[in-house]
Amino acid sequence: MGRLVVAVAATAALGAGAARAEQPRASIEGDLKADLRASIARAVGETDKPISNRFEARRRAREAGENAIAVLRSEGYYGYEVTPDVGEDDPPTAIVRVTPGPRFTLADPQIQWLAPAPDEGVQLAGEAVMGLATGAPGRAVDVINAEGRIVAAAQKRGYADAVAEPREVVVDHADRTVRPTYRIAAGELVRLDGLKVVGEQGRSRLSWLEHLAPWRQGEVYDPEDVGELERRLLDTGVYDSVTVSLAPKDQTGPDGLRPILVSLSDRKPRTLELGASYSNTEGFGADARWTRYNVLGRADTLALVARASTIDSNLGAELTLPHWRRPQQTLKAGGGFYMKQTDAYDESGAGVRMDVQRRFGKTSYLTLGGSLDYSKVEEHQQVHFNTLGQDVYAVAGLAAGALDRSDDPLDPKRGWRLELRLEPTYLLGDESLAYLKIQTQGSLYVPFGAKARTVAAARVKLGSMLGATIDKAPASRRFYAGGGGSVRGYAYQAIGPRYADNTPVGGTSLFETSLELRQKIGEHWGVVAFVDAGAVGAGDFPSGDQFSAGAGVGVRYDLGFGPIRADIAIPLDRRTGDPAFQIYLSIGQSF
Repeated sequence: MGRLVVAVAATAALGAGAARAEQPRASIEGDLKADLRASIARAVGETDKPISNRFEARRRAREAGENAIAVLRSEGYYGYEVTPDVGEDDPPTAIVRVTPGPRFTLADPQIQWLAPAPDEGVQLAGEAVMGLATGAPGRAVDVINAEGRIVAAAQKRGYADAVAEPREVVVDHADRTVRPTYRIAAGELVRLDGLKVVGEQGRSRLSWLEHLAPWRQGEVYDPEDVGELERRLLDTGVYDSVTVSLAPKDQTGPDGLRPILVSLSDRKPRTLELGASYSNTEGFGADARWTRYNVLGRADTLALVARASTIDSNLGAELTLPHWRRPQQTLKAGGGFYMKQTDAYDESGAGVRMDVQRRFGKTSYLTLGGSLDYSKVEEHQQVHFNTLGQDVYAVAGLAAGALDRSDDPLDPKRGWRLELRLEPTYLLGDESLAYLKIQTQGSLYVPFGAKARTVAAARVKLGSMLGATIDKAPASRRFYAGGGGSVRGYAYQAIGPRYADNTPVGGTSLFETSLELRQKIGEHWGVVAFVDAGAVGAGDFPSGDQFSAGAGVGVRYDLGFGPIRADIAIPLDRRTGDPAFQIYLSIGQSF
């Protein structure tokens, strides 16, 4: 009881303090527009200390008057009248009476280019971006921002040393105008040299760093090029920090070219990552990844990976070469051994692969590649005799692409995504089989309300194996559906036809769809209601009686970079062997 009394008293004291804090430092009187009054009130501010005497009230009134004048001038009201005063109340109150007068307007803005003047194109660009229209309100922030745009336009066109000298602004009370004249010193046109590494170069070769530069020696300076080089280096993921900047003027070479300074801080050369997972249907899993960075001195990554789980185990290596042959292009080569033990089949084998990915933006890409595999597949049921036999060699190509027009990779609220994957494959065993595996997926995100706290999300996925049939396609290469990334509420591979003993058959065609309604609650939490559906068939497209659906709800907690999600789903078409419900935990939205 004693602790409760103390807590209530503390809450009351905090509430009283909050109430006092809401008192303005001075009362504002006068015929003012709502937005102007609000701006002056913010400038005057609030206080939690009451006025104790007239001297204190007079001081606050004078300070409030100075703040009001600053706001009026910044908004273009130069014919103002501001009168600080003290009320007759007890205790006394601070008052500031404001008459803004007419708003002054802009007139005849000018740019004065100091010698040596830049070329005519730069001068015209400066005038174009100034953005001050005669007759517009003479707001101080507009006058100041225009100056910044003029300097930026000169720098963008090669005048890296462009600066603004003190400007001249004439406030004419006779015609109520504001006439700004900008004095810009553009300096000399800057042409670029190569790179100069500042501090320790670390493990990266200078020749590779120069290969990333988006300019050629002698080209005119563009700040976007400097920013692009910094982005390219950061994208590799092998540096803790990257700084790229133009060298000072005194470092100009005898040929008149200026280098770009690069400062790099290498991340630790090796990392070890460990992970574990558990599912009541898929069992335990453990992952390990050992990574070595920058072995070849070109921001490369060499990784050894291992996974052991009830369903999927593998051991392999992968080499990644970012910006291979050209910027934004990544070469990946890898290989290893794998083993899968699923309800439909057991597979063991080894393979190698290589692909080249060309990236457009952060999440859009085009990939071309290929792979060679040997595998031994044992189907749990031999109803469909596979004419290829158990030992199969596979040669496969890969053409994949993604176009992402959503606003966030982990928590999209608006936009859309489209993905396409083509895998021409040739299988060789006791007989041979050639087919084309096609998969495509599209997602749409529609927000409701200005803050997008409610989002409707939809997903559709289609797949087909052209040229393959159930009796010839190995079980490991067929389509399956069910599980966290497919149709929630069902176990892995549980969607689609099954043999008499409940073993999944798989199929040569696939259809999946999902619909979610996502609602944000408070600052970090959110809830989701969803329906998933899917089907696997033996033809070019699944038939209507092969569809199964699941439904459920979930919660989301925003970690800052994306949400962590927990979903519970039930199968709406429950068959023998299906669990009553499924629980899923992951990072990021389900699609």
